[in-house]
Amino acid sequence: MSDDAPKLHIDDDWKSEAAAEKERLADQLEASQSESIPEPSFVDIIQTLAMQAMVGLGGMQGPNGQAIPPNLDHAKHFIDMLDVLEKKTTGNLEGIEKEMLDTTLHQLRLAYVEVVRGAPSAGR
Repeated sequence: MSDDAPKLHIDDDWKSEAAAEKERLADQLEASQSESIPEPSFVDIIQTLAMQAMVGLGGMQGPNGQAIPPNLDHAKHFIDMLDVLEKKTTGNLEGIEKEMLDTTLHQLRLAYVEVVRGAPSAGR
């Protein structure tokens, strides 16, 4: 080997600085991961069930951009789940929660009827 190659000199200051940087990055990663998952809420439950119903109605696209064909049994199941949720929570919801649930159910029921009328054998 040539004596012209640069020599690597590692001192204690560099080691402590690297350890501190590693700790800062770990703290940042932990903080960003805890912030990325919101607290569960009733609205999240409504949105999750509604999204599944929309998938069943053929209103969503797959990861490759192709339309997901309707599956009316799937859609009806999730609309019915929202209906159960509405019945079981009667009198226990805040105004905005009740309004969102009522509106979501109404819109999904209308969409279901439209899909059934427009595609008599779709998804069955």
